[in-house]
Amino acid sequence: MTTLKNRYLSLDVFRGIDVALMIIVNSPGNWETTFAPLLHAEWNGFTLTDLVFPTFLFVVGNSMSFSMKKYEQMGNSAFFKKVLKRFAIIFLLGFLMYWYPFFENGQLKPLAETRIFGVLQRIALCYLFASILLHYVKTKTAILFSIAALVVYHIILIAFGDLTLTGNAVLKLDEWLIGPNHMYHGEGIAFDPEGLLSTLPAIVNVVAGYLTGKFIQKNGQNFETVAKLMMMGFALVVAGLAWDLLLPINKKLWTSSFVLLTCGIDLCALALLVYILDMKKAKSWSYFFEVFGKNTLFIYLLSELFIITLFAVDVNGESLYRWIADTVFISWSGGYMGSLLFALWVVFTCWVVGYIMDKRGIYVKV
Repeated sequence: MTTLKNRYLSLDVFRGIDVALMIIVNSPGNWETTFAPLLHAEWNGFTLTDLVFPTFLFVVGNSMSFSMKKYEQMGNSAFFKKVLKRFAIIFLLGFLMYWYPFFENGQLKPLAETRIFGVLQRIALCYLFASILLHYVKTKTAILFSIAALVVYHIILIAFGDLTLTGNAVLKLDEWLIGPNHMYHGEGIAFDPEGLLSTLPAIVNVVAGYLTGKFIQKNGQNFETVAKLMMMGFALVVAGLAWDLLLPINKKLWTSSFVLLTCGIDLCALALLVYILDMKKAKSWSYFFEVFGKNTLFIYLLSELFIITLFAVDVNGESLYRWIADTVFISWSGGYMGSLLFALWVVFTCWVVGYIMDKRGIYVKV
């Protein structure tokens, strides 16, 4: 439990909007009747849902732009202890989340079949590498590293595989390193969209968020800041679309073009929030999202455990998740709207927990 200091409303709301959207796309009542923007692109391409996770990494970088100030005053030993501890906790939470509920048919679920990489694990890895990078180098070097990482990743994808689901370099490295049993199987084969190799370009999303946060803190919340963020965002979107001609925008491979596109959109979105919330003070609508933004990681983990638990509970031969979705929501409002209403119910349930925590001044930080 901790207190909140030196925070910008726009950054909290940005985090909150992203977490709310992440919960919505992760918990539809029925995946077969879900509105298209709330589904990932099947392979190449881009949807609103594909923006959610890179934005999460972007806001991790935003948060680091505050926390790294304290780290700079530490010695190297204290810095590494702090960063490695946080990395280990987040990575372990992600692993335990995939192992949960730990027992199946009265027996302990085998660790040999538990997914190793995933959303929280990628956050942990990106946080670790970005923290070390940004602790030791200046802004110009961080930008040069980001450009190099995207170019090198492009070369690796082309040189060591193709750009298909079954032949890409991300899949090949994970198969060799951890084996198919520890990988995600939601694509019909063993393939992890949060694989180790594609963590390299994902680090750039964190670095971009960090540099954006530092820029706002240095230059203030004014028209010039908003204009520069918008221009840089637009330039990155154009660059991403241009790179798409050589390397398709693909969230599951986390291609370099995907990184530029998502960073550009995030810059534009954050600039808009800075203008609306920090400059115009039009914040009557923002508290709902502030609740999510103040306990981001905790509420995300809560939502995932809530969903997994609903799937684990059996009701007349089907999961409680599907029973609630079908009986309470879809039965009277139809497949698509009922699916969305169920997801919004999950969002609101998690929000109530966050609201109680906020009113009691409870903020869980790793």
